[in-house]
Amino acid sequence: MRFKVDENLPVEIAELLRQHAHDALTVTEQQLNGQPDAHIADVCQAEGRALVTLDLDFADIRGYPPGDYAGIIVLRPATQSIVSVLNLLQRLLPLLVEQPLIGTLWVVDERQVRIRGEP
Repeated sequence: MRFKVDENLPVEIAELLRQHAHDALTVTEQQLNGQPDAHIADVCQAEGRALVTLDLDFADIRGYPPGDYAGIIVLRPATQSIVSVLNLLQRLLPLLVEQPLIGTLWVVDERQVRIRGEP
C-alpha cells in the first residue's frame, strides 16, 4: 500500500510501514510542512496515497469524505509519545492485510478501530 505520513507523526511511522513492505512518504520528505490540510488531502488524492495522521480534522467525513481517498487513518493514542503512536500502528499492520483501506476512514485508539465508509 501507499501511505503519506503527516508531519504531526514521528518519522518512525514511515519507517515501520516501509519495514512491512509499504510505500510510505512523509509530508516532510516532500517539503509539504505547514501546508493546509486541504492541500495535503489533494496531494494524497493525486498520488493515490492513504493518509496517516493525528489530526482530527481528517476524521470529519463532511470535509474529507472517505470515498474520495485511498484511505485515511487517524491515530488517537492516549499519549502522543513515539512509543504510544508506534504501538497503535503495530496493531494496525495485520488489519491492513485483512481489511480494505481504500475509500474508508479508520479512527484508531488503544481499544478499537472504528471504520467509516465503504471500500
